[in-house]
Amino acid sequence: MALVVGLVLFAVLDPPLGAIALVAGALLEVGEAVFWNRYLRRIRVRTGSEGMVGERGEVIEDCGPRGRVKLRGEIWDAECEAGAGVGETVRVVAVRGLTLEVEPPVPGEGGQRR
Repeated sequence: MALVVGLVLFAVLDPPLGAIALVAGALLEVGEAVFWNRYLRRIRVRTGSEGMVGERGEVIEDCGPRGRVKLRGEIWDAECEAGAGVGETVRVVAVRGLTLEVEPPVPGEGGQRR
C-alpha cells in the first residue's frame, strides 16, 4: 500500500519530492515484509492429526467404547474406554487413521459443553 501511495505521489509531486516519496514507499514495503516474515516465523502452525490432539468435541452417538464425536464441525468415529454419553464433552487423546481416541475431561475442566 505504501508503494502505491509512493507511485501516486511520484506522479503528482515535483521531481525531487516525487522520487523521495517513491523510495520511501518502497522502503516501507520492504520493511513491512521483513517484519511480518520474522514475526510469523515464531508462530508454529499445528495442522493434521497432531493439531487435533487436545481439542474438545461433543459426543453425538454414545461411546461405549465406540461412537461418534463432532469436532470442528466434522463428525468422527471415536473410541472412549471410559464411555461417554450424548451431549458430553470429550478431549482427543490420539488419532488412529480416521478414528479419534477420546476421554472425558478431567473433573474441574468443565465436563458439559455450553
